[in-house]
Amino acid sequence: MHALIFAAGLGTRMRPLTDTTPKPLLEAGGKPLVAWHLERLAAYGVREVVINTAHLGERFPEVLGDGARWKLRIHYSHEGEAPLETGGGMLHALPLLGSGPFLAVNGDIWTDFDLARLDPEPRGVAQLVMVDNPPQHPEGDFRLDGAGVLHETGTPRLTFAGIGVYRPELLAHWRRIVGGIEGADADPPRFPLAPLLRAAMREGKVDGLHHRGRWTDVGTPRRLRDLDASLA
Repeated sequence: MHALIFAAGLGTRMRPLTDTTPKPLLEAGGKPLVAWHLERLAAYGVREVVINTAHLGERFPEVLGDGARWKLRIHYSHEGEAPLETGGGMLHALPLLGSGPFLAVNGDIWTDFDLARLDPEPRGVAQLVMVDNPPQHPEGDFRLDGAGVLHETGTPRLTFAGIGVYRPELLAHWRRIVGGIEGADADPPRFPLAPLLRAAMREGKVDGLHHRGRWTDVGTPRRLRDLDASLA
């Protein structure tokens, strides 16, 4: 299985730390955030990893190289200085991700989630990992029913953890779904992934898993300091 690490964000809430270092390369527990993902992906059996980059993108190969130290092969999908958002970034990286399902993870999270829980061949077009709603996102994102299917409406809601397995088919009709969004007509197109996931949920094609272990969205310097202290 191939894997995609989303690492193209500007990290504006982390400034001034991200003025010189992309957020996924900030350190917690003695290593860059993205290195924790690379270790877990390698242990899971992934060998081909795509990292999408934009802001300070040249720093990633400087720090991570070609991935050999993790027994991985890293490919870089550079988007220019303006990130393409999650949907546009995934579409841009798709030629590097093979023809089958692939795993994707946000580069600015930390978690002890066991990747072996994921279904490498999801029933529909995606399987997402969900977590309890953190203080900064109390309203959650989607409802997970008793059969493990995700819905865009209803309660109680959980928060998307930024980890999932996707089939390329999720992007097959992206233009029809996000055609009215600003940036979707740009070259390359820029658009979020959420509208595609919601459209697939309306057809019952997105499953979910509830992770009850540790998970942190490293979105502020305070959360980074707290995570670093907990991992020390």
